[in-house]
Amino acid sequence: MFSGLKFFIKKQLFRFRSEITTEELVLRGLKVGKNFKRQEKTIIDQWHCWLIEIGDYVTLAPRCHILAHDASTADTLGFTRIGTVKIGNNVFVGAGTIILPGVCIGNNVVIGAGSVVSKDIPDNSLAVGTPAKVVCDLDSYLHKKSEELLHSPVFGTAYTLKYGINSQQKQTMQNALKDCRFGYIRDYKTPADTKYFSKIESVKMYE
Repeated sequence: MFSGLKFFIKKQLFRFRSEITTEELVLRGLKVGKNFKRQEKTIIDQWHCWLIEIGDYVTLAPRCHILAHDASTADTLGFTRIGTVKIGNNVFVGAGTIILPGVCIGNNVVIGAGSVVSKDIPDNSLAVGTPAKVVCDLDSYLHKKSEELLHSPVFGTAYTLKYGINSQQKQTMQNALKDCRFGYIRDYKTPADTKYFSKIESVKMYE
């Protein structure tokens, strides 16, 4: 009963934001793997969602769009162009990204925020831009960021809204980032991959 009520409330909230829940899209034919994270104001083509397949451990950051149709030909040719979209496993799609019809994104891929993905992206890639282009392999990117992490301010989950960050902690974070601009917040739900980051025990965190 509780799960049914939770689904109803979620459905109404999405309706209020002119969105459709992932559960409803799956009923229409969307294919979604395990541990799919769909953040706020993300739009998945509701009119052709059965043409979209999303793998395991995929995150869509806020305001992402996945389109499986292109109506630019409808008024002139009388036909709407459609295309399949496939997103592999272990993919992070940055905020504000648009994925166009006919695109296949491989496994182990990061798409930078604000990108427009109009062509296929191969496995193990970091792709950014409009149109999105591969700028390096994912291993190189993650190794580079793991080195950066060792020399950056690192904060525990107490420094998040979810866990009740307070005014003093906000000021601490602001002060720590004055000189270096970038820092990291620990995500305890996701264990560090020792392939990229074997020195986690040496990291000093603001708790």
